[in-house]
Amino acid sequence: MKMRSMKYGHASLLLCLTALSACAVGPDFHRPDLPKNAAYQGQPLTATVGHGVTGATVPQQFQSGVDIPGQWWTVFGNSSLNALVDQALANNQSLRAMQQGLKSAWEQRRIEGAGLYPTLSASFNPTRNKTSRVYSPVPNSNVWLYNVHTAQLNIGYVPDLWGGTRRAIEAAGAQADLQKFQLEATALTMISDLVNATIEEATIRAEIDATNELIRSQRAVLKIVTAEQGIGNASRQDMVQQLASVAQLEATLPGLNLQLAQTRDQMAVLVGVTPNSPLPEFRLEQFTLPKVLPVSLPSDLLNQRPDIRAAQAQIQSASAQIGVAIANRLPNVQLSATPAQAVGVMSDFFKPGYGNWTIAATVMQPIFQGGSLLHAERQARDNLLQANETYKATVLSAIQDVADSLHAVTFDADALKADEDLLKATTQSMTIARGQLRLGDVSELVLLQAQQTDAQARLAYVQAEGARFSDSVGLFQSLGGGWWNRNDMGMTPAAQKALGKSLLPW
Repeated sequence: MKMRSMKYGHASLLLCLTALSACAVGPDFHRPDLPKNAAYQGQPLTATVGHGVTGATVPQQFQSGVDIPGQWWTVFGNSSLNALVDQALANNQSLRAMQQGLKSAWEQRRIEGAGLYPTLSASFNPTRNKTSRVYSPVPNSNVWLYNVHTAQLNIGYVPDLWGGTRRAIEAAGAQADLQKFQLEATALTMISDLVNATIEEATIRAEIDATNELIRSQRAVLKIVTAEQGIGNASRQDMVQQLASVAQLEATLPGLNLQLAQTRDQMAVLVGVTPNSPLPEFRLEQFTLPKVLPVSLPSDLLNQRPDIRAAQAQIQSASAQIGVAIANRLPNVQLSATPAQAVGVMSDFFKPGYGNWTIAATVMQPIFQGGSLLHAERQARDNLLQANETYKATVLSAIQDVADSLHAVTFDADALKADEDLLKATTQSMTIARGQLRLGDVSELVLLQAQQTDAQARLAYVQAEGARFSDSVGLFQSLGGGWWNRNDMGMTPAAQKALGKSLLPW
């Protein structure tokens, strides 16, 4: 009867331990909700102005709820740009460094996962011993010298009674996710910077070409004014004013050439090469403005934006750390077993009668740690509150980014249309003034003023062209860049699938 009650007691204890190991202390992860009635703007999206078939004057339509292509930069139709982005994804040192950091985070997740399993180690300890006569007063001196060969297994297991180990695994998995989405955010920023750099280079080249054309035109006028001044039909002041106009335009060229050189240096570094390496040249006519722009719903941003996903992973990690801190304050059980054999000669191993073993259980309860465990739990709870607020701020910032990008696409299209109309007017005005000057109806000063106005309008138009392409880049970037539709971070789909299984909470 007593034996049966002991069996029932052992079974109850085992059942209790099993039940405890199935739970995990601390709060479960919950993603904060999206702000209510979240939208990018108060009015429906309408197509931008435009009348062209190609180039920057193409009208653009917005399509809500459309998925974003993984290689979104290909919509600009520039093969040199596509090749450059592929090279950057393969060679950019910042991305490669973060890829190694991600692998390290995965290994840390696996390190934490090992805590759910028993530990097993083996030892072999051969010794040569001599016993003093005081302890062994035997006439035969050979008894004082003997050998002992001990082979022993050390088995240890700490049951995860309160789920603290599983919470640590969950936190490590969330940190791996954090590294992953930070890598995706870095890749998105790098790609966007590179695409914008090529557009900026093309814009600067167009500005340089326009400036050189204006300088040639102004020099022709200077030649006429100088000749007229020589025969007394123009004053010296007119000639000096025209000379100053030419000098003023020429003074802008070094600054434009500096911007061009620095932009190409930036492109080289993003691609992962030195500035002296050959890179393709880019011009605005090589780019095609996408006619259709996707616009994700605000609720989709929670999954698409890598910075939001990183902030979400930080919440999960902080939430799991609370469970770790609580478990550290609760009783813990450590089980151990040390089966061994001790023999005098090696040939006696595995023979009956030489075995020994020890089985032990240790229960530990923290009593006084100077309040450190309590404050560690409070700190973990404060970290969770901080992570929640950071997440909400990140979501609002993401919605603002998309709204700003949509406004930029719309209003910069209006600006380009206005600059185009202005350029047409100033070009026509300059043509009329040049003809009137040949007929002697106006002075050279009138043509000079018309040329200066045309120069400003031409530069403004070129800058507006570049802005339209950059606005489309900004929209793709603010929507997350379609990272979920590509696989260019050095992992095959099979590896990603296997990784997903290994990063389960437990």
